[in-house]
Amino acid sequence: MYKALPRGIIFFMMLAFAVYALTGVFSKMASGYPSFSSPYLVYLGGCIAVLGIYAIMWQIILKNIPLSTAFLWKNISLVFCLLYSRFLFGEAITFNNIIGIGVIMAGLCLISREE
Repeated sequence: MYKALPRGIIFFMMLAFAVYALTGVFSKMASGYPSFSSPYLVYLGGCIAVLGIYAIMWQIILKNIPLSTAFLWKNISLVFCLLYSRFLFGEAITFNNIIGIGVIMAGLCLISREE
């Protein structure tokens, strides 16, 4: 039978996956500079710091819910990547992006219900 996740852990997971998606932001910003230049190293350091924060958050998530459930929810980070790309870099959100996110969300809902 389906057992709903507590709202607090869902909110914390969303926060963790939003943090995880920031690694893509730092990586993209680093890619605009020559390798090993000062700005490149700063953005690379930011990426590593964000991954460290996310690793701690992931451990907290795993203390509260099973790995299989947590890993299913991790796909939400793609939504955050799409939002960051639009609002931070001005990239277009295409119809295919929306379809893809819809498929991911539908799959998440279906699989979560089956657990």
